[in-house]
Amino acid sequence: MRVAVIGAGSWGTALARTAAEAGHEVTIWAYEPEVAQQINDARRNETYLAGVELPAMRATNDLERVVAGQELILSVVPSHVMREIWTQAGPLVRGEPLLVSATKGIENHTLATMAEVLREVTPRRLHAGLAVLSGPSFALEVARGQPTAVVVASRSAGVAEHVQRAFSSERLRIYTSDDVPGVEVGGAAKNVVAIAAGIAAGLELGHNTLAALITRGLAEVTRLAVAKAANPLTLAGLAGVGDLVLTCTGELSRNRSVGVELGRGRTLEEILGARRSVAEGVKSAASCSGLARRLGVEMPITEVVHAVLHQGLHPREAVSNLMGRQLRQELERYTS
Repeated sequence: MRVAVIGAGSWGTALARTAAEAGHEVTIWAYEPEVAQQINDARRNETYLAGVELPAMRATNDLERVVAGQELILSVVPSHVMREIWTQAGPLVRGEPLLVSATKGIENHTLATMAEVLREVTPRRLHAGLAVLSGPSFALEVARGQPTAVVVASRSAGVAEHVQRAFSSERLRIYTSDDVPGVEVGGAAKNVVAIAAGIAAGLELGHNTLAALITRGLAEVTRLAVAKAANPLTLAGLAGVGDLVLTCTGELSRNRSVGVELGRGRTLEEILGARRSVAEGVKSAASCSGLARRLGVEMPITEVVHAVLHQGLHPREAVSNLMGRQLRQELERYTS
């Protein structure tokens, strides 16, 4: 297939590498011209995926050149620029390629998921072929060929199965789902819980605390997903508990590392100023808490993370706030 990848960050580059190794003709769009040149000349992306050799692919920073004439387009841009980039790219798409979003996030000012943004700004003819990809997948490990399992969701079983067949290999196993909101909310909201897990690690609070955060974090992510008409069982799968455990415990997790530094006393401005890659949870803390309030969903971990990031709450006070909440029954009945 002719495959375009929009976004040459670590995850976009890893997916482009996977597609090229599967035999597809791959073109990747990079925002920075120097990144595109590096991929073309050296078959590497040392800016975002250092130390990984790339198979043959074409890179460009020309949107029209990358989206025209493709059979499948992977969108892997940060959530805060999704609308801007696809407002430009949508009218340039020719034909009816499959459109797969691999971005994990919720838009801040509209509280829309990435699939909802794409439906708003792309031609209607593309909507039947829309899918989302998520699951526990550090870009570096995928690029190194370490066995990974993810999930692709679409309203159309045929579209999900097409993407599954196109990218599955002995190193990447893709499952299908029809639960688009469940997969999207799981992918976005887990990043916020991962920041909380990092804060706990930075405060040296131990394994008991981490287990509690993962478990109760999953409960509130599931509540939010169900409020978006998701199947709660989706959150027991790869896009829910799988991605949550990875992001809360893995050393490669950008969101967890932000939390670790916060717990150790650094400010958010200091942390982000030293980084080039995006930690989606920093922005998703605001959008997830805003969406929860809109839908009447209780998300205490998300709320305290948002307060630490954006309202000056001290990390130790955040822990006290969570532990001092009103006592309640653990399990709840989900209805969608």
